[in-house]
Amino acid sequence: MVDITEKDVVYREATAEGVIRLRKETLDRIYQNAVEKGNVLEVTGAVAVQGAKLTPQLLPYCHPIRLTDVKVEFERVDENRLKVRVTVKAVERTGVEMEALTAVSLALLNIWDMVKKYEKDEEGQYPYTEIESIKVIEKRKSQI
Repeated sequence: MVDITEKDVVYREATAEGVIRLRKETLDRIYQNAVEKGNVLEVTGAVAVQGAKLTPQLLPYCHPIRLTDVKVEFERVDENRLKVRVTVKAVERTGVEMEALTAVSLALLNIWDMVKKYEKDEEGQYPYTEIESIKVIEKRKSQI
């Protein structure tokens, strides 16, 4: 780990996002709450929050930090793509980018898991499904 002992405790915020490409019919099912495994957006929101909290356990060089907020948003970008955006906040000595990225990554994986039944082709493959463009779109820090 990097030594952060001497760093100041400040307000930290990071927002990350990523996109999953699905069949139109699958995305329609998500928004109609017609997925066999349950309400995809509700479950995925919980997965994202838990993912942010578990980041130091998944990535051993991340410092355990006390998160003060995790906000999860969904946006249907077009008929085949769903964007997940997560904003993480903390008052700490180190940033929260990895927590935001982990939350987005796990959210997208959860969506895939919950709808994989509808995404497979005749041979059991996933020719249409793709996770795209996971990135930090903004980070901030300021004195409290």
